[in-house]
Amino acid sequence: MPSLQGLSRRQMLRFAGVAAVASLGGRTGGVTASVGDTGGAPPFCVARPRQTEGPYYVDARLERSDLRSDPTDGTRKSGVPVALAFHVFRFAEDACTPLAGAVVDLWQCDALGVYSGVQDVAGRFDTREQRFLRGYQVTDSRGMARFTTLYPGWYSGRAVHIHFKIRTAPEADLGLDFTSQLYFDDALTDRVHQQAPYAERGSRNVRNDGDGIYRRSGGDELVLDLTESGEGYRGAFRIALEMR
Repeated sequence: MPSLQGLSRRQMLRFAGVAAVASLGGRTGGVTASVGDTGGAPPFCVARPRQTEGPYYVDARLERSDLRSDPTDGTRKSGVPVALAFHVFRFAEDACTPLAGAVVDLWQCDALGVYSGVQDVAGRFDTREQRFLRGYQVTDSRGMARFTTLYPGWYSGRAVHIHFKIRTAPEADLGLDFTSQLYFDDALTDRVHQQAPYAERGSRNVRNDGDGIYRRSGGDELVLDLTESGEGYRGAFRIALEMR
C-alpha cells in the first residue's frame, strides 16, 4: 500500500491540512482517499474535509443496504436508483489498510426534498414516525459497505447531497466519529431532475458553487463520480481514516 512518502507535494499539503483540523477532543481525525472505483488499485491517502452533520441526523439504528423503503409500512420511495459502495481504509504508520467493522451511516432527502424521522425546521413536513432513506452497514474484511439508495432531490438553501457518518467503537474514548457529505455533478443533477418524480418540485435554487457548506468546506473534494448502470447509476467512495 502507498506510504505517505509516496504522495505528491500537493497531496502532502492536503493531507496535512485535514489531519490538523479533523481531530476533536479524544476522538481521532480522518482523511479520505480517492473518490471512484479504481479497479482494485491501491488507494492514495489524500485529504478530504469533514462537513457538518446538519439538522436531520437521526440515530435510526437500521442495519440494511437498501435504503429506499420505509420499514414502518413497507412503502418504497420512487426515484433514480444509485448503487453506492464505500471503501473504508485505516491510515496508520504511513500505510492504508482495509478497515473492517466500521459503521457507515447514510441519510438523505427523497426526490421531493423530504427527510424521514424529523419535523422540518421550516415547517414543510413532519415525518417523525418514518425512516425511509436512512440506514447503516458495517464494513466487511475488505473495508467495504454497499448501499442501494436514490439520487437525492433538493430543498431550499442547499446543493444536492447525501450525508454520511463513519464510526468505530463510538462509546470508547478513542472511537472515531467522522461526518461529511457527498455531492453530485451539477450537469448530471440537471438531467436527473428533469425526470419524474423530481420534476414535480421544479428547478432547484442552489447549485454546488452557491452552497455555502460546499464552498467553504471543500465540497469539490466530495463530488461522487457516477456511471450509468441499468436504470440508474453506480459509484464508489474511498475514504481512509487516520487511526492514532
